Amino acid sequence: MVVPMRNLLSRILVPVLCLNLAAVDGLAADSKIRVPVVTLATLDWEPYVGQDMDSYGYVYELVTQAFARGGYKARTQFYPWARALDTTQRGKVDALFPEYYSASRLGDFAYSDPFLGGPVGFYMRRDSGIEFSIDPRLDQQSALMGLSQYKFGVVRGYLNTDAFDNADFLYKEEVTDDLTNLQRLYHNRVQLIFIDKFVAEYLINNHLPQYKKVLAFLDPPLEIKYLYVAFSKKVPDYEQKLNAFNRGLKDIQRDGTMEDIYSRHGFKEVLWYQGEISRVR
Repeated sequence: MVVPMRNLLSRILVPVLCLNLAAVDGLAADSKIRVPVVTLATLDWEPYVGQDMDSYGYVYELVTQAFARGGYKARTQFYPWARALDTTQRGKVDALFPEYYSASRLGDFAYSDPFLGGPVGFYMRRDSGIEFSIDPRLDQQSALMGLSQYKFGVVRGYLNTDAFDNADFLYKEEVTDDLTNLQRLYHNRVQLIFIDKFVAEYLINNHLPQYKKVLAFLDPPLEIKYLYVAFSKKVPDYEQKLNAFNRGLKDIQRDGTMEDIYSRHGFKEVLWYQGEISRVR
């Protein structure tokens, strides 16, 4: 039997068209697959993280990249630090960053693997003549005791170093942020403030340039701090999200992405400090 050409074409084209439509439907279904979301709390803590910084700062970029490699889309909200801490402790968000490690907070938080932060210590007035009586990298407790006659400024809710936080022989006054501490130091309301060196430099360069000739970092730093993402133990699947972050962090370390992030944001100086601390110890 001879099949008319019109019928023959319809027999060929209709199945092909159906296959194509099925393929399109399949792609559309794939595009609707939702990437799981992790909710995060952070703060404006330039130059590490900040709403007005390029890519929101190197810590923001590093954390979001690590989560992406681990299969999560990070959704981040900026808060004052005390509120960020409280919000995460209560399990209203999944995790908090950047955080220093503290055994005292293990009841509330599970800490990620660490990544490199910066040098912490004291800022002072240049005309104060303050010096350490002993290198704090060798004996921080004794070095702090040698400064017990001074008034210190600290930020409420911040972790500093264990020795400093436990030094009840030091007089400490709390404020809400590092900028306020620098202003109080400039006006001699306190004689020393605990601060990250890079944070102090950023705030002075960008907000308080007139302070450059008046204030200075008291070398050497007390510690080189590592930074962490702290996951709330109130969130049922916190371990799954922590493991995903750690996998992603290892991935960006392995392929050079992390080094690229540090370099682009100008954080190679910290590597010298890390080596110096190791050499002294």
